[in-house]
Amino acid sequence: MQLPDVGSGGAVPPPRRARIVLAEITRQDTRAERTRAELAQQTQIGEALVRGLVRAQLALALRLSLVVAIGLGGLPWLFAIAPSLGRTTVAGVNLPWLLLGVASFPFLIAVGWAYVRLAERNEQDFIDLVQRPER
Repeated sequence: MQLPDVGSGGAVPPPRRARIVLAEITRQDTRAERTRAELAQQTQIGEALVRGLVRAQLALALRLSLVVAIGLGGLPWLFAIAPSLGRTTVAGVNLPWLLLGVASFPFLIAVGWAYVRLAERNEQDFIDLVQRPER
C-alpha cells in the first residue's frame, strides 16, 4: 500500500468501508423468549410454570413411593396373613428373608430407574413447553 503524496495538494479519497455482520438477529421466537424471560424474572406466569413442574415431580415421587410402600410393606402383611407362606424355604433360606433381603434391592433399583426416566420426561415436557414457538 502506498501512502498518498501530501505535498502534491491532491485530495485523498476516503477509505472504502466494509459492512461486517457478526450475527443475524431474528425475532421469530418471541413467545419462547417471553416465556424464558418470565421464568428468569420470576413473574406470576413463570412461577405458575415452575409450580406446575414441581407439582408433576411431586406427584411422580408420591406415586412411586406408594408402589414401594405397597411392594415392600405388603410383604410382611402377606406373611402375617398366610403364615405357611412365611415358613416356606427356598434353597435352605426362608422366603421372607429372600424377598425382603435379596429381591428388594433389584426392585428398588427398578423403581429408581423408572423415577429418573419419568422425571426427565417431565423436565423435557417443561422445556418443550417453554421453547414452543408461537402458533
